[in-house]
Amino acid sequence: MNDGIALDSGDWLDANRANWDERVPVHVASEFYDQSGLRAGRGALYPIEEAELPVVFPEGVGGLRILHLQCHFGADSLVLAQRGATVVGIDFSRPAVRRARELAAEVGLSGRSRFIEANLYDARHALPEPESFDAVYTTWGTIGWLPDVAEWARIVAWFLKPGGRLYFADGHPTAFVFSDRTDSTVLPSFTYPYSTDGVADVVDENYDYADRDALFENTVTYEWQHPLSETVTALLDAGLRLDFFHEHYELPWRMFEALEPTGTGLWRWPEKKWLPLGMSIAATRL
Repeated sequence: MNDGIALDSGDWLDANRANWDERVPVHVASEFYDQSGLRAGRGALYPIEEAELPVVFPEGVGGLRILHLQCHFGADSLVLAQRGATVVGIDFSRPAVRRARELAAEVGLSGRSRFIEANLYDARHALPEPESFDAVYTTWGTIGWLPDVAEWARIVAWFLKPGGRLYFADGHPTAFVFSDRTDSTVLPSFTYPYSTDGVADVVDENYDYADRDALFENTVTYEWQHPLSETVTALLDAGLRLDFFHEHYELPWRMFEALEPTGTGLWRWPEKKWLPLGMSIAATRL
């Protein structure tokens, strides 16, 4: 549900793009997006993906043609390319796509990767290749920036070959109803509704998960709360078969101050598993 919002233009798209354009140089320079392993020829994904991708792709990703939606500056795209996949990354940020191409050249993977600047909802026009990919990959901080999950799922299905597979991981929608920005000494408190029926939360906040000291000029963003049932139903309606749905009590960024580092690049609750922080889905195009 998107409450009639235009998907190809509008204040939501302009504001979110401007915010992410500013984030690119901050993220490229941050320890959060450490690229040393990639440059050394041994790039790695987060432990959640590393554990699950062999289940989704038991034969490995070598030789697969993979579409990476909302790829940011391409670091994860290039990890997959480094393992033998041919990867096309799409992102709406021009600085992100420019940096992805530069990084691909730096690590010698330009021949296995291509990066396209496009709003996700324009992906069919930017890359008119239906049923041409063995896999679609999209992880961490993606659909919350999108007003229409049903159209996202249809785009995923449109690009996948019959039998092609989706791997998707993101923050858990139950965790996104909480916030602790006003008091870091207690557990997060209920702040946002679980569903806003397609209406955006318009947030004006000078905050970045990768560098908390970073300051931006474009601080307004439009974000959407997508209930779990909305996402799963969208994938089923688009013609995908659900292969697994996993909940995780760890995730790759410090969503709440109460979380503690695991030492593996993830963050978790300090004691009890209060509620799931992340989720992942594998699905197959029928």
